[in-house]
Amino acid sequence: MRELAGGKLRLDDPAAGVARLTIDNPGKRNALDQEMLDAIAETVPALDARCLLITGVGRTFSAGYDVGGLRSAPGADPFREALAALEAFPAPAVAALNGHAIGGGLELALTCDLRIASADAKFGMPPARLGLVYAHTGLRRFLDAIGAPRTRELFLTARNVDAVIAERWGLVNEVMPAYELAERAVAYAAEIAALAPLAQRGNKHAIRALLGGADEQDLVARRDAALASEDFREGVRAFAEKREPEWRGR
Repeated sequence: MRELAGGKLRLDDPAAGVARLTIDNPGKRNALDQEMLDAIAETVPALDARCLLITGVGRTFSAGYDVGGLRSAPGADPFREALAALEAFPAPAVAALNGHAIGGGLELALTCDLRIASADAKFGMPPARLGLVYAHTGLRRFLDAIGAPRTRELFLTARNVDAVIAERWGLVNEVMPAYELAERAVAYAAEIAALAPLAQRGNKHAIRALLGGADEQDLVARRDAALASEDFREGVRAFAEKREPEWRGR
């Protein structure tokens, strides 16, 4: 285990192919300060993992972006830089929401590909209570995840929603009792990490590219390269032989 940001983040490997980042800033309800955001931006691009799992300690996943004490140069935005690093992570990323995810904490979760949540978690976006017009990049993430009607409801009412509603909206993929979340999160991430890495990275890229209106010719070329890969041939052989495949990542 590695401690980052003065111990406010922890990095470990709870299962084969899985890297886990744990937010541990309970004195501020796991709010993300500049030191933590800088650590995310620096650490995530260097990870060699087939799945990234992000979770928190206690009853709060993250209360959001801690703007107090920012030291950035004019024009710099450590929150956006951290989320850009997470979004660029090539393998699947999972947020295990151990508790409330509010404001920037919820956007951090939405930057991951998949989200599982404790049944007692709540989710909300409070910009209207703060007099803030939210960044368009963040609003785009919500529009992609839950569509315009639910994004309007979340931002224009500033009300929190519970985990049942969040699952109905598509804000989270799966809800479970709080006592099951930690174990289930590792098993969920390990299941993802065990799948073909080239396919996982390629499908993640294609989904995000299509949401962004990408040129489909690039996606065709990527698919053709995957069909010519050793992993594809191994997957076909393993299926025919009724055994687990041995992925090489090439």
